[in-house]
Amino acid sequence: MLYDLILKGGTIFTPGGLISKDIAVKNGKIAAIGEFEKHQADACLACDGLTILPGAIDTQVHFREPGLEGKEDLESGSRAAVLGGITAVFEMPNTNPPTDTAEALADKLARAKNRMWCDHAFYIGATAHNFDKLAGLESLPGCAGIKVFMGSSTGNLLVDDDETLLSVLQSGRRRVAIHAEDEARLKERQPHRVTNDPSSHPVWRDDETAMRATKRILSLAQKAGRPIHILHVTTPEEMALIAFHKDIASCELTPQHLTLAAETAYPELGSYAQMNPPIRSGKHQAGLWDALQQGIADVIGSDHAPHTIEEKQRPYPQSPSGMPGVQTLLPLMLHHVAEGRLSLARLVDLVSYGPQRLFGLLNKGRIAVGYDADFSIVDMKASWVVEEEWLASKCGWSPFSGKQLKAKPVGTVIRGHRVMWEGQLYGEAIGRPLRFQDSLRNELKK
Repeated sequence: MLYDLILKGGTIFTPGGLISKDIAVKNGKIAAIGEFEKHQADACLACDGLTILPGAIDTQVHFREPGLEGKEDLESGSRAAVLGGITAVFEMPNTNPPTDTAEALADKLARAKNRMWCDHAFYIGATAHNFDKLAGLESLPGCAGIKVFMGSSTGNLLVDDDETLLSVLQSGRRRVAIHAEDEARLKERQPHRVTNDPSSHPVWRDDETAMRATKRILSLAQKAGRPIHILHVTTPEEMALIAFHKDIASCELTPQHLTLAAETAYPELGSYAQMNPPIRSGKHQAGLWDALQQGIADVIGSDHAPHTIEEKQRPYPQSPSGMPGVQTLLPLMLHHVAEGRLSLARLVDLVSYGPQRLFGLLNKGRIAVGYDADFSIVDMKASWVVEEEWLASKCGWSPFSGKQLKAKPVGTVIRGHRVMWEGQLYGEAIGRPLRFQDSLRNELKK
């Protein structure tokens, strides 16, 4: 057989662990794993000294299109993703207009065609007006599932009362993604915001704001019998609670909360460190690492939420919450692997196996014959600095600019196409909608 592509000379992370073999690709799929000669394929990618991981999937990004393209758009956000070694993303619904109808989802899918560099799916936002339609919406091809904002953040997709939340959870069957901050407590604590002092952000949006919402949504999920996915958890107490509700709840940590701590982040970064839920103390960060090492965390998501430099320089609290992160997710977590904070196997579980397992992704998330030929190719011996020239997000900044890192993504391959190599893009934007087990029937009808 003449293959389309051979990845030769690398160390491969397979379901059985690391092995030194080649990978042969045909028609966008992994055709064989073994030993091959260059002449057996139309193209050969030399991976000597490199580690080939299953394609990393970022299950929480905000690419801001439509309506907020000055901050980011689907092309620029996905370009940042593949430059950082990400092969697929789940994009959030708090755009303008929000993605809360079948028509809005179709619009995003149309916008993504021939413009997005990575594979993709889009969340539908739950509202008080569409909860009775969510069961049908969540099964549409290209839909990542349903997203609920319990606390106010960017956009206008707030669902904060238990009656509506329960109705949302009772409509449909797929895992629902949750932004868990208690809106009533946020309103109560607004006086704790200090003008021009972003370090007051975690005082306003305190631990109890997060814990109260997490307790509420766990109780409602149990009542509805509906699986939920709690995003960007920031407190060890929440992680401990979620650990005893794993029958109904999965959870996400972000690289930001694992890497930044309030004691240094706010003095050094000011409002650039401002996000929801907030960067908290070093003690919180240590607790999150412990929960990750205990196996409680299911995935790592970037919560890529860019705003322009002009917006972020407004005096707090007029400055918007959110920071870019899709391009630095894999570099930061590889750095933590190199520093010994977690194993490579645990990282693969968090960014590849976990997303596939939780959300029922088809043909993604592992290096095995028959799966899509998606690879994040990394140099575990690299030493480099995050430079602003490398960043592709329209917002033009990162809280990690100037940070010295160990280990680096050097290649991104999506369905057998080399999309990025050594910081350069290749070919054209080839991203396609992701496929899910729960929407397969509707997909086949089309």
